[in-house]
This record gives sequence, structure tokens and C-alpha cells, in this order.
Amino acid sequence: MMDVTAAPRTLSLERYYDVVMLLESYGRLLDEDRLEDWIELFDTQAHYEILSRENVEQGLLLALMLCDNKDMIYDRIFSLREANIYNLHYDCHILGLPRAAPLETGEIQVSCAYSLYQSTPEGVSRLFSVGRYSMLLVESDGRLKIRKQVVTVDTSAILTLLATPI
Repeated sequence: MMDVTAAPRTLSLERYYDVVMLLESYGRLLDEDRLEDWIELFDTQAHYEILSRENVEQGLLLALMLCDNKDMIYDRIFSLREANIYNLHYDCHILGLPRAAPLETGEIQVSCAYSLYQSTPEGVSRLFSVGRYSMLLVESDGRLKIRKQVVTVDTSAILTLLATPI
């Protein structure tokens, strides 16, 4: 997690724009159900997990979803496409402005708030999840990629099946 009390190092405006565009792609690809393209936003050493805020605050890091490499993320999406049965829905991600800081390692630490709305084919929309993204970004092949992502949901009470990534 990012230390918001520390004096942040700054990114160039161009690099900050790259961060914003990565986040835009992240939300848009999920919203368009382009999950296979979404996977490509991740680095080969990717780590993706969803935690509840309550567990994080208590130091109980039991994940609601955990993929500790890119192959596991791919397997998760493959099972969604081929094996899992879940409620048909459409996602709409709304992301806050990111806070981004370069690290001495060359990586970029990013944090932003998100809201995720879901709509059914019948036209019923509801707020599905609210929380924060914490990401560690690296440059790979001239593009920013997600090396690590922790999604901290404000509540662990998911009203329906947590099938698709947040």
C-alpha cells in the first residue's frame, strides 16, 4: 500500500498520462468484457488479489480472489468463459484520479478509488463494489504493465457471486 503521508516523488506529466491511460484501459476492457485483452495489461510476473478492507485493517490477508502469476489470471478468465455459470451482467467501472509515485527501483506505485456498477440485461443497475486499487507498475516492451494489483473492497459482503475481476 502507498504511504500517503510521505513526501511523494513526482512523475513527469507524460508518465502520469501513461498511468491514467493504463487505468482507463483497465476499466474499459473489463466493462467491454474483453477479459483476454485485459490480461495483457499485466506483466509476466503479475500478482492480482482482492481483499476486504476489514481483513486488511485486522492484518488478516485472506483473499477473496488470488492469482499470484499471469497464468493463474489467464486460467481464471478461461474458466469464466468455459466452465463457470454466473449471473449475466454488464460492468461500469468509475475510477478516481490516481495518485502515482515513482520508486527508486524504476517501478511506479499507484493508488486510486473505484466504484463498480453492474446492470442486468433486464435493465436493473446497482452499485456492486467500492474500494481502492493499489498497483505496482513496471515498464515492459515500452509500455506500462501491472506487476502487482491489490483490490481492497470496502466490504466483504458481496451480494452475488464474485465471478469477473473488479
